Amino acid sequence: MIAAIKPAGANTRGLLAYLYGPGRHDEHLDPHIVAGFAMLGMPDPGRDPDATLTQLARHLDEPVHLRNSEFGRQVTDHVWHCPVRAAPEDRHLSDAEWADIAQRIVEAAGIAPPGDDLACRWVAVRHADDHIHILATTVREDGRRPKLHDSGIRVGDACRQIETDYGLRQLKKGDRTAGRRPTQAEMHKAERLGWKETSRDWLQDRIRAAIPHTGSAEELLAYLEADGIAVKPRRGPSGDLLGYAVGRPGDLNKDGEQIFHPGGKIAPDLTLRKLKARLETTAPEEHPTARRERPTTPWHQATEALDTLHSDMADDTHAQAHITALGELIEATAQKVPDHFRADLRAASRAFARAQRSQIRAGNQVAHTLRRAARDIAHTATGPDGSALAALLAALVWATIVAARWHEARSHAHQAEAARQTLHHLQNAADHALAPVVDKLTSRHPTEQARRTLAHDVRAAVPDHADRILTDPAWPALATVLADAEAGGYKPLQLLRETAAQRELTTARQPARVLLTRIQHTSRNPAPNLRAEAARRRSTLLSGLESSPSSVGGISAGPAARRAGRPGR
Repeated sequence: MIAAIKPAGANTRGLLAYLYGPGRHDEHLDPHIVAGFAMLGMPDPGRDPDATLTQLARHLDEPVHLRNSEFGRQVTDHVWHCPVRAAPEDRHLSDAEWADIAQRIVEAAGIAPPGDDLACRWVAVRHADDHIHILATTVREDGRRPKLHDSGIRVGDACRQIETDYGLRQLKKGDRTAGRRPTQAEMHKAERLGWKETSRDWLQDRIRAAIPHTGSAEELLAYLEADGIAVKPRRGPSGDLLGYAVGRPGDLNKDGEQIFHPGGKIAPDLTLRKLKARLETTAPEEHPTARRERPTTPWHQATEALDTLHSDMADDTHAQAHITALGELIEATAQKVPDHFRADLRAASRAFARAQRSQIRAGNQVAHTLRRAARDIAHTATGPDGSALAALLAALVWATIVAARWHEARSHAHQAEAARQTLHHLQNAADHALAPVVDKLTSRHPTEQARRTLAHDVRAAVPDHADRILTDPAWPALATVLADAEAGGYKPLQLLRETAAQRELTTARQPARVLLTRIQHTSRNPAPNLRAEAARRRSTLLSGLESSPSSVGGISAGPAARRAGRPGR
């Protein structure tokens, strides 16, 4: 059951005309009052032929007129309107049941608290089987205004309880992180102008698309302006950026002026403060050897960066930061993949926007590696080759599963559902990306003897999933990848164990494909020479000791002792 509180209005008679009218497409049937603040003496134009809409409007507005005449200040935002709709699959509710539902909603909102004889006047009008409209005038009988702060949250909670009590479809509880629903006026305007989406939805897509390309709030606004979007920054006397609003080209008011929307009204995580926290975090200091050891392309870098996500989810602030950055990486990938993958990736990015935000504050500093990977992809001029894209999409699938589990464990129902929707689109894209890679690898499968040996390694490395792997249609391709890795100096048994430890296989639909992409990504470089690596580390350690004198208890080590790598006596 959905109760959508509308923005405050000023015309009681006008709203009643709509509720009792035929509707825009003759969909209103038998409009009548099912409940109200005091049924005695209340005119109902739907049941009493002598009653008029004007009489009912005056009856509801009487406390408003008294307040206006007494205080001299005109109340103009007094019309509270809340449609309440059951789900299409819900059973038919009687007038008496709708009356009870209406009473519970006005009580929860603060319009008519239980036992309050001086509460606001209200009516619930039913003109269809599946919904009612509650109209109230927000001046109490004693002339005071009701306390409606956070009424949407309270009404939502009441709806969840009503669903339980009446056996209706159970919706998820709100958590104050959802974006604002488009108003009817916004939807009608978009339809009139031939736009596929409302201005706020359109602007949200453009802002999210710009984030991976910028490193500060100022850069973001400049990027949006260069993209043809109207930008109105709000600055302090010093010139510092204090806020911003953006407008869609062609979205004008009745006077022909550009309409602007503040970032926070577009989506809760697009306020200036939250954008600055994401974009302007200081990069952690990088180890001197990190650049030399980093994978060669942005696509490989992104796949490596995703490995940090599942290992850093215990701290909630870290987890929220990684999930936010994951959304940026999905968006950046959607912009750079070949055209035939773009629809699924764009749908995944839109769905994941809801999963990116929760009430948990993000420690954005820890997600710098993932965010840098998104920036690198956004700025790359070349697309990925087939195997690199397949590996990245497989890694994005696993990262999204991790994000969904984290949200589920914390009862973030809306975010978990958004992650599951994202997963569907990512899996479609991953399947399409991997198909030609599997076909190519299968065409040059190793010998039967080699495959038997590799199958033995599979059973030794991942015994719980060996049967599923070996019967997976992609097993011949995985055998080819393992044979190639072995030729490059890797040990297939060790590779299988390490890969299975990185990504559990219970939730994998096609475990051979999961292992294939991970092993192909890992083994694209020659196997490391362990002796050479140990020698390099020893050389680095000794050169560091020789470059800075060491001491114990304030006594410097002698030259011979430093060469031996231990302090002098």
